[in-house]
Amino acid sequence: MLTLSTISACNISDKKKPIELIAHATETTVPIKDNIVQIALLLDTSNSMDGLLNQAKTQLWDIVNEFSLAKCGNDTRPKLQIALYQYGNDNLSAGEGYIQQVLGFSSDLDEISEKLFSLTTNGGEEYCGKVLQTSLHQLPWNKDPDLLRMIFIAGNEPFDQGRYNYRTALANANEKDVVVNTIFCGNYELGISSDWKNGAALTGGEYMAIDHNIEVVHITTPYDDIIIKLNSKLNKTYISYGSMGKAKYMAQATQDENALEMQEAVAVKRAVSKSSRLYNNKKWDLVDAYEDEEFEISSIQNEELPAELQGKSEKEIKTFVDTKKIEREHIQKEIREYNTKRLAYISENQTNDKSGELENAMIKAIKKQAASKNYSWE
Repeated sequence: MLTLSTISACNISDKKKPIELIAHATETTVPIKDNIVQIALLLDTSNSMDGLLNQAKTQLWDIVNEFSLAKCGNDTRPKLQIALYQYGNDNLSAGEGYIQQVLGFSSDLDEISEKLFSLTTNGGEEYCGKVLQTSLHQLPWNKDPDLLRMIFIAGNEPFDQGRYNYRTALANANEKDVVVNTIFCGNYELGISSDWKNGAALTGGEYMAIDHNIEVVHITTPYDDIIIKLNSKLNKTYISYGSMGKAKYMAQATQDENALEMQEAVAVKRAVSKSSRLYNNKKWDLVDAYEDEEFEISSIQNEELPAELQGKSEKEIKTFVDTKKIEREHIQKEIREYNTKRLAYISENQTNDKSGELENAMIKAIKKQAASKNYSWE
């Protein structure tokens, strides 16, 4: 019997052992589990938080692009799941504590972007303890001790506001091995005096303060227009299929438009994300689906195929998919190459301090806590 040890996470320095070979008549392999990093974003959407939402919308792609460079101790690449909650909004149910799960754990980057852009601000009571406990209870957190699980909660009211004791929620977070990071939108010392720092300390998380109303400054580079044009070409390599195919294909374009409306630089960062391993649409795109070993083109009904492939033989469909795959890989490579030049240009011309922005605060915490699980960055 051939026995292959199950590897489920990054922290495997002591698990790299030779494959054990025992003379038996049968051969068995235990599949390697996916390494999935789970991050829940808990955003205050009360009246004063428009700036926070704008930062989240503009800097989502920075966070994704940074995470795309992460690797595990055994050089495998972790997957990323993001969940989204809003709290402190008068449009939400008072009976639920003005809290809403906007999105459960998802790896669909277009869906995450769509949900972020759907958020608006309105009045409200901000109950940090309640939203923390709700996210801990509702979300299907991984139980593997080696996997990275994180919450980022951002707001500007006292952390102990509301009837639910935040210490109880944080005790539950410790039981689930979920690290809670707190982001106070305002003065650093005020965040300390209103328990935001204590909220992070109780799970070993990071306390950070940001200026949520700061205008995010993006540096225009000579490569931006090139990358945006390449993104348009990239979209043409997607082959929608199934019941959700057309809608998802249109959603992809909508999120491109949302990013472009924020700023051209945001559209560029989104295009870079779409050239990374984290942007995978196998549930509706034939090219990504074809990469999945369990996927069979023959399982797709003729009417679920795009018009240009209906009535085609399986061989013809595969040839078409292979052509689009090669085209996509070439375009994605070009985007990454131009992005390398873009980042070098930005580094040479960067003058503003980004330390007070949401993106910087999150990436700093992610890298620090990921290091304890044996992650590293290219």
